[in-house]
Amino acid sequence: MTRERGEAAAASILEGFTQQMREIAEVSRKRTQLTASASAASGRITVTVNADHIVIATRFSTDIGDLTYDEIAKAVTSASQKASAEVAFRTKELLKPISDKRARMPRLSELFEGMPDVQAEAPTLPPASLAAPNSRERLAQQATPAPEFTDALDYDDWRTSGNSGGATSREW
Repeated sequence: MTRERGEAAAASILEGFTQQMREIAEVSRKRTQLTASASAASGRITVTVNADHIVIATRFSTDIGDLTYDEIAKAVTSASQKASAEVAFRTKELLKPISDKRARMPRLSELFEGMPDVQAEAPTLPPASLAAPNSRERLAQQATPAPEFTDALDYDDWRTSGNSGGATSREW
């Protein structure tokens, strides 16, 4: 009886995993089709980016000649940044159902005694600067040292400290 319950639980987990992989594949396919466009300079410049935030089209209106080169450059940059922010928002919305499901799933640290909570330990990536090259903001960021991790353990040290077992234990 116990074995049958174990097999049923394993089959249920496998089916759930298979379904989740199908959903991820479908969302990934939809993501590749995402684009976003934004305009600047009173609509004289429109930039379109793809889901990877790469500019795939730039359009100038017929009265673009009314702008200086500096105004055109600033407007292209502004439109690109707006389009990129929009495609990032659309991507987040597309991924939200999968993210919500993942948030409801138990963490490995909850399933395996002694397993560290990897998500809680992972550093977060700050957003990249939108400042121009050689701007004060960008130069100030270069002066900021990168974070250091002082509590990391070498694998051999961790293993000899008695933290054996877990998912790789031979006792499974």
